[in-house]
Amino acid sequence: MDEHARKMALYDQFARVGKALANPARLELLDLLAQGERSVEDLAETGGMKISNTSAQLRMLAGAGLVASRRDGVRIYYRLADSGVTAFIGQVQEFAASRLAEVEYAARSYLGDVAALEPVARAELSRRLRDGQVLVLVVRHVDRAGAGHIPGAVNVPHDQLATRLAELPDGADIVAYCRGRYCVFAPDAVRLLRASGFSARPLDGGLPDWRLAGLPVTAGASA
Repeated sequence: MDEHARKMALYDQFARVGKALANPARLELLDLLAQGERSVEDLAETGGMKISNTSAQLRMLAGAGLVASRRDGVRIYYRLADSGVTAFIGQVQEFAASRLAEVEYAARSYLGDVAALEPVARAELSRRLRDGQVLVLVVRHVDRAGAGHIPGAVNVPHDQLATRLAELPDGADIVAYCRGRYCVFAPDAVRLLRASGFSARPLDGGLPDWRLAGLPVTAGASA
């Protein structure tokens, strides 16, 4: 093998990560796995994909060293390879947003004007939790036992919130979060809560950002 071939062999290995990221479905799977370990069936249902396609996409991610798996009986569970992957996903999203005007347009079209909802910074939420000044709602689709949650958070899936408003204490100051910065459930929940007379704001980011900041996460399902 000559020098040029050896050089290209090296860059081919670098390109494996780029190829793994060059698919919207795989990027969403990484975003979902940033919450915690999930089964193939669970990921397929949440992502609206066929199980066979989900498995194929996960194998591609595993081949690039981005995810790891384990088998439990007939089910296979995937997780991000390590916390470095979680940070990397966030960096990819931030870099794309800083370089491509279309990202902001697409995000606003999907999420609405999140800035107008006054997202709560992680440090502020941490302080208010210590002081007992806030009710934290997890509004992701289903509370996954393996995902963990912010300590004290109450799980009310976004599609149940409208019928469970009476369960929320009057006068509660609410912060809602879902799976991450580009998850629509939290901003939609805040809009519903505000329209129903509650004081509510979304968390800036989601559980992955909270965890990366070194803030406490409680394992298992939330209340």
